[in-house]
Amino acid sequence: MTVLVPTMGALHKGHQALIKRARTLDKDVIVSIFINPLQFENKEDLEKYPRTPQRDIEIATIAGANEVWFPEYEDLYPEGFKTLSAGPLGNKFEGASRPGHFDGVVTVVDRLFAIAKPDKAVFGEKDFQQLTIIKAMKSKVEIVAVPTVREFDGLAMSSRNVRLSERGRDIALVIHRALAAAKLAPTVEIAQEILNSTLSTEPGFEKDYATIIDEKDFSPANDGTENRRAIIAGWVEGVRLIDNMQMVGR
Repeated sequence: MTVLVPTMGALHKGHQALIKRARTLDKDVIVSIFINPLQFENKEDLEKYPRTPQRDIEIATIAGANEVWFPEYEDLYPEGFKTLSAGPLGNKFEGASRPGHFDGVVTVVDRLFAIAKPDKAVFGEKDFQQLTIIKAMKSKVEIVAVPTVREFDGLAMSSRNVRLSERGRDIALVIHRALAAAKLAPTVEIAQEILNSTLSTEPGFEKDYATIIDEKDFSPANDGTENRRAIIAGWVEGVRLIDNMQMVGR
C-alpha cells in the first residue's frame, strides 16, 4: 500500500505530523513537493512562496518518508490537460476571495493521484475547506485528516508564517485568540460576537471573513447544528492567513 502526502514544500512541523501519520498507515510513504501555479490567483504570491527543496528532503526523510517526489509542471499538466471544477463549495469563502483556487487544487490532486496511484492520502485540517472539497472528489483514494499543528502560543503552522515580521507574528496571534475564546460559547450568536470583537482588538489584522459554519456543507451554523466550526481568514502585513476550530457549544 502507498500513502501520499501532497505538499507545496517549505516543510515544517505541521507537514512532519502529516508524514508521521502516513507512516503509521504504511511504510511506503511518498511526499510530493510541487508549487501548483493553478491555485494561485495572485502571481506575486506565487513568486514569494518559499522554496527550500534541500531542507524539505531532509525534513521529509527524518519524518518517515521513503520517497520525496518533485514532479515537473509537464508531468502533471501535459499539453491539452483540462482543469477540473471544485463544485459549488469551491466558490465560497476561500474560493470567493481566491477565484479558481480550488479548481486548481482538485486538478493537481487528481493528477498526483493518477500518477502516484496511492491507496491513501494525508491532508491537514488547517485548510479545512480544501480538505472537505478533496474528500468530495470522485476518487478511490482514502483521505486521512490530521488535526492542525500549532506553535507553542497557538499560531497555526503555515509555510507563509516565515514572511511575517516579529510584529506581524504577534498580530497574527489574534486569530487563535478569537477561535479559542469563541469555542465554548453557548450559542452560535455569542460565538460570532466573540469572533468579531476579539479580531477587532487588533487593527493590524485585516479580516476577510470570520464565521461559524456547518462542517457538512459550509452553510451558516445555528444552535441545532451538530458539527459546527469557526473559520477565519485575513491578512497580516499582506500575508494571507487562515485557521479554523471546531466549536463546542452546549
